[in-house]
Amino acid sequence: MKRIPALLFILLFYVTGAHAQQLRSGLWKAALQRADGNDIVFNFDISYEKQLPVIRIRNAEERLEVRQVKVERDSVFIDMPFFESYFKLQMQPDGLSLRGNWIKATSTGKDVVMPFIARHGSEPRFPSGKAPATNISGRWDMEIIRPAGGTRPAIAELIQEGSKLTGTILTPSGDYRFLEGVVNGDSLFLSTFDGSHAYVFSAHIGNDQTIKGGYFYSGPSHKEAFSARKNANAKLDLGNVSIFVKPGQDKLNFRFPDIDGNHVGIKDDKFKNKVVVIQLMGSWCPNCMDETNFLSNYYRNNKQRGIEMVALAYEYSTDLERSRKSLRKFQQRFNVDYPILITPVTSSDTLRTEKTLPQLTAIKVFPSTIFLGKDGRVAKVHSGFYGPATGDRYTEYIREFEETVNSLLAE
Repeated sequence: MKRIPALLFILLFYVTGAHAQQLRSGLWKAALQRADGNDIVFNFDISYEKQLPVIRIRNAEERLEVRQVKVERDSVFIDMPFFESYFKLQMQPDGLSLRGNWIKATSTGKDVVMPFIARHGSEPRFPSGKAPATNISGRWDMEIIRPAGGTRPAIAELIQEGSKLTGTILTPSGDYRFLEGVVNGDSLFLSTFDGSHAYVFSAHIGNDQTIKGGYFYSGPSHKEAFSARKNANAKLDLGNVSIFVKPGQDKLNFRFPDIDGNHVGIKDDKFKNKVVVIQLMGSWCPNCMDETNFLSNYYRNNKQRGIEMVALAYEYSTDLERSRKSLRKFQQRFNVDYPILITPVTSSDTLRTEKTLPQLTAIKVFPSTIFLGKDGRVAKVHSGFYGPATGDRYTEYIREFEETVNSLLAE
């Protein structure tokens, strides 16, 4: 009889021990640590659905949902839904903190690895103890200084409410998605993390018309200086990223395997006498994520009108299995019903256009979109993509997309 209490004690030990290893629900503050001390900070929250942990990474109004979370004793493995990106972490004895690494695959074959720490609690993304010196809401002309010399243009779209600062940064190829931070006195801080983008910005606010002494930190070591001047009419020159059809070559010809191994070509019967939207993308590309979300929903709601879509994926490597695995996660995440074809070249191949779509001038940015009329001829090519973080720019993109498709359907 004396053995029963002992057995109960052992059983209770294992039950409570297992419970102690659960990730704590609620808000967490995380930091990807850089050697220069300019850590990339962000917040996430953890909740439980059917007793399984669900992580939601917070960037402004976006909540990026992550469900592939595995806890084994004090080890935590978090597989991001795309970008070949994951965390290997260890829960600390207090149960309130995590330490480990964020790992992301690259096109070079050498992974990016950054030390990661996170602490449970409602600690803000950035400190904001000082009253804002001014309000910097609006559009800003940015000049970003390249490390090797020269500059590149960008536009900052900022929204300030009290000390809270949100917005995005636009370049000729796309946007930096959802940024969140603060104005603290005469300083600004912004950051984002989505599994690929790992950015932090800091700068001095000269007045409500100038931002100076800025630095843009990306990943483990990249750093660029920047300054900005307020300009409600700021525009970007998109000429350098535009794609054109070569004279007399307005009919494309390609055939590649999809993620299930079936070969699909643009001359297949399913595309004949249809308006066709061709997406040039990669599963490594955050702006492609936003475009895929839009295109997948649009196709699902409009395919009965005589529209077809097909994606051409330019991946990090020519390893078919690696590409297939990454693209399938993309397909499942956004319920993509149209075929995703795997091109035989990498995204970094300087001859990627000549090897896949020789009828076009160079593909310089991802994503890009090609529109074919019912006659199979290229009617329009749109380079780059401004997603939901850009507000009015995204609304304008949707309007132009729908106008283009409707016009081609009416022909």
